[in-house]
Amino acid sequence: MTFGGLTIRFDEYVLKPRSWTMAQAVWAADLADQAPAGRLLELCSGVGQIGLLLARLCAERGRPRDLLMVDADDHACELARQNADHADLQAPVEIRRSLLQSALSPSESFPIIVADPPWVPRNATSRYPEDPLWAIDGGDDGLIVARHCLTTIARHLMPDGFVVLQLGTEAQIDDLAGEYVDQLELVTRRRIAEANGALAVLRCRSRSADDRR
Repeated sequence: MTFGGLTIRFDEYVLKPRSWTMAQAVWAADLADQAPAGRLLELCSGVGQIGLLLARLCAERGRPRDLLMVDADDHACELARQNADHADLQAPVEIRRSLLQSALSPSESFPIIVADPPWVPRNATSRYPEDPLWAIDGGDDGLIVARHCLTTIARHLMPDGFVVLQLGTEAQIDDLAGEYVDQLELVTRRRIAEANGALAVLRCRSRSADDRR
């Protein structure tokens, strides 16, 4: 399929890319224009379409950035590698298969992070029979994996960096942001018209280096 000008390969074993999520990449690229230098990071990257489009947009604006994409699923990472190779970006792309809790070293930090965790509450996953369960099941409240994302983000986001997070509803965004209010500030959130999802921008709250460890 075509996703923002990129040819993206996927199959029935991974989540099909949703065209509305191009808005996440565009928003992150706009924020990257004012963010510090450094690598882009995508968490729960799946087949990589959002992170790759973000990297493509940065390059088109004359500010190419390296990209790291993290996902726990082997097959999704294989497809992400193929999609990255086909995208022929100006900067390197690393695909890292790992659980979020162990994906990054303490020294790694990022100015722009996008995260696309599963956010469907477990008792509602049957509404999406065509989607792989592992790719949509967010636990009892839909926020289990999203919490792992924000815990990782709080440790690895640069002080002047930004996060663009994708969840299902604005209520989920507000609930999750409230849990991390001491570490991350919710800048704004946006429901995408005619889309099954919502986006939020977060940034670091001021804190000491000791607090970040």
